[in-house]
Amino acid sequence: MARFDTRRVYKQDLYCRNQNIRADEVRVINSDGTMLGVFPTREAIAMAKEQELDLVEISPNAQPPVCKILDYNKYVYEQGKKASEAKKKQAKVSLKELRIKSRIAPHDLEVKLRQIEEFLRKKNQVRFVVVFRGRENQHKDLGIQILNDTAKRLEPLATVDGGLQQLGNRMSMTFVPKN
Repeated sequence: MARFDTRRVYKQDLYCRNQNIRADEVRVINSDGTMLGVFPTREAIAMAKEQELDLVEISPNAQPPVCKILDYNKYVYEQGKKASEAKKKQAKVSLKELRIKSRIAPHDLEVKLRQIEEFLRKKNQVRFVVVFRGRENQHKDLGIQILNDTAKRLEPLATVDGGLQQLGNRMSMTFVPKN
């Protein structure tokens, strides 16, 4: 049976630095952000060692690769912080679904519509589904009317995504909040 290498990949292995840089020549940027020019890799590493810093490959796909003289551990830490900040700022959109029957009482429908409005204010997408059972399937026009009236009422808050959809004994509309 084959064994897998269970060695963990640490954040420190994410970027090439110092002797791990494979290019013959690199474009060097100083720690304060000034461009120093194109140097042989050994010379650039020596410059970094003089400043007691590391030479880190920032853009490996450039021609020649771009390297920066900096404190490597601090750089990895800052990149991690930037990534976590970006993750926090990502919009977390969730889809809420409300189901009703086609023979819903007017007051109950009003309660469901207020729920939908609340979800939309919280920037959630909402799928509103009308379910038909038995003989109700002969009166699909009631479901269409309920969904169209709902779309008109929610027009200031949301847009309809994909229009009216029908699948088997269900009819639905998906509402996406406006910005």
